Amino acid sequence: MKKNNQLVFIISVAIAILVIVYGYVYSSSLVSVSDSIMSWVSNNFGWLYILSVFGFIIFLAFIAISKWGNVKLGKDDDIPEYSNFSWFAMLFCGATGIGLVFWSIAEPLSHYVNPPQGIEAGTVSAAEFSIRTCFLHWGITQFACFAIVGLGLAYFMFRKGKTALISNILEPLIGEKAVNGLIGKIIDIFSVVVTFAGVATSLGLGVSQICGGLNYLADVPNTNITWLIVIAVITCVFLASAISGVNKGIKILSSINTWIAITLLIVAFLVGPKVPILNTLVSSTGQHIQNFFSDVTMISAFGDNTWTMNWRVFYYAWFIAWCPFVGMFIARISKGRTIKEFIIGAVIAPTMFTILWLSVFGTIALSTTGTFSMTALGNMIASPETAVFIIFEQFPLSKILSILVIVLLAIFFVTSADSATYSLSMMTSNGDMEPPKYKKIIWGIIEASIAYLLLSAGSLKPLQTLSIAASLPFLFIMIAMCPALVKELKKEISK
Repeated sequence: MKKNNQLVFIISVAIAILVIVYGYVYSSSLVSVSDSIMSWVSNNFGWLYILSVFGFIIFLAFIAISKWGNVKLGKDDDIPEYSNFSWFAMLFCGATGIGLVFWSIAEPLSHYVNPPQGIEAGTVSAAEFSIRTCFLHWGITQFACFAIVGLGLAYFMFRKGKTALISNILEPLIGEKAVNGLIGKIIDIFSVVVTFAGVATSLGLGVSQICGGLNYLADVPNTNITWLIVIAVITCVFLASAISGVNKGIKILSSINTWIAITLLIVAFLVGPKVPILNTLVSSTGQHIQNFFSDVTMISAFGDNTWTMNWRVFYYAWFIAWCPFVGMFIARISKGRTIKEFIIGAVIAPTMFTILWLSVFGTIALSTTGTFSMTALGNMIASPETAVFIIFEQFPLSKILSILVIVLLAIFFVTSADSATYSLSMMTSNGDMEPPKYKKIIWGIIEASIAYLLLSAGSLKPLQTLSIAASLPFLFIMIAMCPALVKELKKEISK
């Protein structure tokens, strides 16, 4: 049994090392290979990603309002391990931090300049579409994906006494023998591979924006050496945090970062166009609700789907690539919650915060469009890592806002890598919720190495593309989780 316990770890680490070597030595071929794979996945299965994400949202809503909504993720007398604020802070920082900060300025501008077919660029319609699209991408769609995996894991871990392995969720469908055999090992190895690839690319994005900000604000050279120093320093911090455990490092850093995020949000609101921000919050939320079904299932049978594939399907696939790690982490911190509480806390609450965040920063971004030509805006979104700092220069306290963004990104880097390291260590320790420290160190170094080597080789996007393309098999696993969970929930005695 011990050999099997180490098998997932050994094979996963070996694959990670191969990815590092191949991505660095053969970066040019990785670009063409990844683009071809992603194009094939999008063109042939884009409809499945869209249908599945919509289905996950409906499934979670059904489970929350059903008789199973009051079932505890644990024994009936278990109570939540963390306060509501600490729980939300860890959910927010572990799940979406870096990406939301990175794209909160650049993405609204991108949709304004390059909207889908049928919407004229640079118009009020483009601006309105831009904001509600960001609401959708960074709100309920991603959190619903994370919650599917998180709910399944939390239920089987704390209610059924299973270990923290993705394969255990499918036991009601494939049987205990298959879960403990080759099929289970393949599922767990694949979950690890998808996780470290997805996490490494997101960490690379965070580093690129931190270094881009330092270069823009203080003329710090944006070079490989700067990237190496930033990654090395932050890696030491998140390894120290990961080794100290969830109750110390991750919990404390997540709370600090949440308060910094709230501070940045308040300062940005105060210096920004306050009335337009409030108008955006009201109007775009209404439009988001009104157009929700058509937006979430946006794909054309006869028209041009280029925008949909490049944004909707790309994002849905990216979220699914993050699901093993985020789902594992939010399951770990959700013991003692009811299923209804879990869905509200893991889906509804962060979606509401995201809408508030994007109302502020999206409006700030779009309110400056009259200052720049469409060509200048296009150049800005081509370098999204510096877009936020360029836009902030149009407002008072720009230096303070920019410094807060850099600090926020740095701590988000730490919390994301911290929770990812913890999750990867659990997944490669047969689901042990207290994995060995040496595995945390190994996975932390692997994540940092992939982020640096592929960032310096100029091939960060291909790895991101490959991780997204690799999410297709995991999508089928997630789809199977829904009937597996229902099958097990049917055994529950109605409260």
